[in-house]
Amino acid sequence: QVQLVESGGGLVQAGGSLRLSCAASGGVFRRFIMGWFRQAPGKEREFVAAITWSGSVTYYAGPVEGRFTISRDNAKKTVDLQMNSLRPEDTAVYYCAAQTDYSGNYNQVHEYDYWGQGTQVTVSS
Repeated sequence: QVQLVESGGGLVQAGGSLRLSCAASGGVFRRFIMGWFRQAPGKEREFVAAITWSGSVTYYAGPVEGRFTISRDNAKKTVDLQMNSLRPEDTAVYYCAAQTDYSGNYNQVHEYDYWGQGTQVTVSS
């Protein structure tokens, strides 16, 4: 059983930065595609970023590209999301997710097998 625990959320002013971290236990972390998703009130959960097994390839949703950076440390079993130039529209609960059997899709919620409990990010204007 894989468990994911996020940390690092909080309240920040527009233009500020936050770094989210996700710690994994169980399973073979280095074999997982890891992703970050977010869900704002009244909206569906949406893809933010994903990273492949070795960390050599990353993917980003259009609204965050150039502002967010995903990275992983397979030795520590962690995946981070550095968020810069934050905007009020980035306000959401952010979730870490693991895809254990890569299907070829990295941005679909249903392709991920394990999820963290989420961490709140609030950006004030």
